[in-house]
Amino acid sequence: MAQKLRVAVVGAGRMGADHIQRIHHRISGAEVAAVIDIDQARVAESIADIDGARGYSDLDSALADGDVNAVLLATPGFLHHDALLTALKADIPILCEKPLTPDAATSWEVVQAEAELGRKRIQVGFMRRFDAEYMQLRQVIEAESLGELLVLHHQHRNPSTPEGFTNEMLINDSVVHEFDAIRYFTGEEITSVQVRLGKATRNAPSGQHDPQHVLLETSSGVLADVEIYVNAKFGYEVATQASFEDGIVSIGNDAGPYVRTAGRWGGKVTPGFEERFGAAYDAEIQSWVDAALRGELGGPSAWDGYATAACCEAGVEAQRTGEKVAVQLREKPELYL
Repeated sequence: MAQKLRVAVVGAGRMGADHIQRIHHRISGAEVAAVIDIDQARVAESIADIDGARGYSDLDSALADGDVNAVLLATPGFLHHDALLTALKADIPILCEKPLTPDAATSWEVVQAEAELGRKRIQVGFMRRFDAEYMQLRQVIEAESLGELLVLHHQHRNPSTPEGFTNEMLINDSVVHEFDAIRYFTGEEITSVQVRLGKATRNAPSGQHDPQHVLLETSSGVLADVEIYVNAKFGYEVATQASFEDGIVSIGNDAGPYVRTAGRWGGKVTPGFEERFGAAYDAEIQSWVDAALRGELGGPSAWDGYATAACCEAGVEAQRTGEKVAVQLREKPELYL
């Protein structure tokens, strides 16, 4: 068993650079051994303060040098499939930022490859599972201290979207988190998705209908809805309200000091996901490292990545047709039972 994870971080962009600094400064039991990116200037900048870390332009070269025993994928999703199969062949721990892959078919190929390997090596980066309030709500659900969970209401609001953020990306890049959260809270698969398009904000770019209302149902009949509003202007807000037989629980509401002074009142809303979920990212990576050193998985599996990809496909189809669309899942391999 390795005494320390020597991690190759694939992708030195916004998310990768954040993880590089996180591992270097705040995570125990791991160190950055390599950074891989086609932009070598970006690689050099990302490892400038990390003694011993090496830069590469491809994952195969980093693995061939023999100084790496774990991989963290932080590239765009369309690059994940081949990198995941390469890392699986090396039979080392993998942390893959969401999505596992951008579609259910290629995600299923990854699931099959891991199942053939015979052990779970891939943890998918759904960081909300490591948020303190998310974990507390799940504990309430599992304990049934307020009776059974009946309905979940989610709000997912971004201040704005970058150029090129398409209508489909509201589902694939944003609501994907709620798909996983609903599965995490309920312990069930989502069986259907419906998307309703109502009045749109004038702040949405051409070709993007914002906001949207997503309706879901789980295998036991728990209902859930998501308000996805990605040009809300005021800040980054992710909140959930859970309705039980004997009470209501809300998480993700405004945090920090609520001040009343000089005839005004109020607090602050986080500007982005890094601030809102920074502690969750730290906990996620530490859990991955600790579990990997034990030869285990510390979070969502490749199956979870595949299941959310299937939900996204149903969501985009529902978005396009306005119809209620069934989520199509293949039979779960024995490895994930």
